[in-house]
Amino acid sequence: MELMKFDINGDYIVRGTAANETVRAFAVRSTEMTAVARERHHTFPVITAALGRLLSAGAMMGAMMKGEKDKLTLLMKGDGPAGQITVTADSHGNVKGFADNPSVTVPDKYPGKMDVGAAVGRGTLTVIMDLGLKEPYNGQVEIQTGEIGDDLAYYFTVSEQTPSAVGLGVMVDTDTSVRHSGGFIIQVMPDASEETIEALEKRVSSSEPVTAMMEKGMSPEAILEHFLGDMGLVISEKHPVRFHCDCSKEKVAGVLSTIQKSDLQDIIDDGEEIEVKCHFCNTAYNFSIEELRDMI
Repeated sequence: MELMKFDINGDYIVRGTAANETVRAFAVRSTEMTAVARERHHTFPVITAALGRLLSAGAMMGAMMKGEKDKLTLLMKGDGPAGQITVTADSHGNVKGFADNPSVTVPDKYPGKMDVGAAVGRGTLTVIMDLGLKEPYNGQVEIQTGEIGDDLAYYFTVSEQTPSAVGLGVMVDTDTSVRHSGGFIIQVMPDASEETIEALEKRVSSSEPVTAMMEKGMSPEAILEHFLGDMGLVISEKHPVRFHCDCSKEKVAGVLSTIQKSDLQDIIDDGEEIEVKCHFCNTAYNFSIEELRDMI
C-alpha cells in the first residue's frame, strides 16, 4: 500500500467525537481531488459539482471502515441526464469515480446555484461495503432530492438507523475550475441526549453551506469546531485523501482476456490495435494485434 504524504494545505479528512463520544463526526477538504476528477473526465460544471460531492462522501465513509482491504462503492442511479454516478473508496483515503454523462447542462436553480438535483434526477442510491466477509453489505434507498447530501443523510437514518447530518458542497469558478470542495458528516449515537440532538439539529439547519465556510478559509477542523466546539470535540484522526485509481494495463488485459475468444479473434481480424479506457480515471491503454493474440 502506497502511503500518502500529509500536506496541511492539501486535501485531508479529520475524524472526531463529541458529547462524551455520543456524537461522531467527519469533515473533509477535497478541492484537489475534485479538480483531478474534473480534468480526467472533462466534466461540465454541474457534473463537477455532483461528482465532487459524491467523492467527498466516499472519502468520509471510507474513513468509517476499519480493515486494510475494505472497499466502499456508492452508486447514484437517477433518471436525470447525468446517468449513474459511481464512486469507490478505501479506508486509506484513496477515492475515484465517474459519471456516465460528464457533458451535462441544466438550468441553474437561481443565479450562482447549480441544480445538481435536476442533473441527478430520481432513482436509487446504493451503498456497497466489501468488508472481507462472504458477501458484501448492500444497502439501497430511494433518492430523495438528488442533491446527494440529503440522500446520504436519508440512507444513514433509514438503512443504518444512525441519524445523520450530511453537508456536501463544490464551488466552481467562472472558468469551470474547482474553487472549493468538501463536506461533513455528523452522526448521533443511540445514547446521545435529547439536548445534544436538539442543539445539533438547530445548528445544522441554520448553518451556511460548506463552500461558504471554506470560502472564509475554514479548515475541516474549523468546520467541526463550528458545530461541536462547545460539546467537548476531540479530533482523533487526520489523514490525507486523493483521487487515485489503481488500474493498470495488466488489469485491463486480464479483463479483456475474459471475453469470448471468437470476439477477440474478430478484433484481431480487423487488423488494428485497440484502445481501452478505464471508466474511473479515463486512462487509455493500447493493445497491439500481437498482444491480443497472446490473450487467445
